Amino acid sequence: MKKFNSQLNIKFKLPEFVLVILIVISGVMLAFSSGSFVVNFKSIGFTLVSTVERELHIVTSSVKNAFLSVSELARLKKDYNELVKKLENYEQMRRTNADIRKENERLKSLLDFTTSLDEKNYPAQIIARDTDNIFSYLTIDKGSAHGIKKNMPVIAYQDGNAGVVGKITQVGRFSSIVMPLYNINCNISARIQNTRDLGIVSGTGSEDSPLSMKYIRKRMLDELHYGDIVVTSGENNNYMRDLAIGSISKITVLDYNSSLEIELTPIIDFSRLENVVVINMTEINSSKGR
Repeated sequence: MKKFNSQLNIKFKLPEFVLVILIVISGVMLAFSSGSFVVNFKSIGFTLVSTVERELHIVTSSVKNAFLSVSELARLKKDYNELVKKLENYEQMRRTNADIRKENERLKSLLDFTTSLDEKNYPAQIIARDTDNIFSYLTIDKGSAHGIKKNMPVIAYQDGNAGVVGKITQVGRFSSIVMPLYNINCNISARIQNTRDLGIVSGTGSEDSPLSMKYIRKRMLDELHYGDIVVTSGENNNYMRDLAIGSISKITVLDYNSSLEIELTPIIDFSRLENVVVINMTEINSSKGR
């Protein structure tokens, strides 16, 4: 009985299925015959292709732009490093040019100074310093071959001021030793410029220490002031007259001493000193006035 019912249902549904198939086929044929199906297919395909192409273009453009950005960044970094290097070279060149200008100005000032001196003189450069020795000495690049002799005074021109450096104590063929005024064995006859009081200026053993002036009477205390200039006396023909030695930086009154203890700051800054002038006190400067 069940088997019969199943066969009956299949027979009943088969015609309906065939009918549906025929209707679908008829619709498709009708669509093809009218052209509407083809048009819709092309439209759908174009939309899909164009969408894919657009997305691919966006992706490829993004990737390309990313690579271009990396390349551009690398180029910019390279350009930046080159500009930094050029700037450093420019700064170095600018500093070098500035140093050369300063050196030329300093040497020109020195030349003008040596030309203006009445005495024959020999410009020289300091090539060594004996700072380990408590007496301290300077070595210059001029010797007997250039006309240098023992006991010649040595001066310098610095920041527009002429001042005492020391004297020649030893002469070689092409170099000489200078005993600077801060050497403890250096003693110079000097006067206080304003009062003309006579005393002796001595070194204390170091270019960083003040000079010492002695034998100035206590009664002169009220006439002395810090900053007063002390100059060479010109006696004994050791140095030219009225050449600056230093300025008063301290005055001490000692009960047991009839003289004042005076400290001087040298006119010449020895830590910056590079060039000096050796003076021949017995000959006239032939280049003066040229």
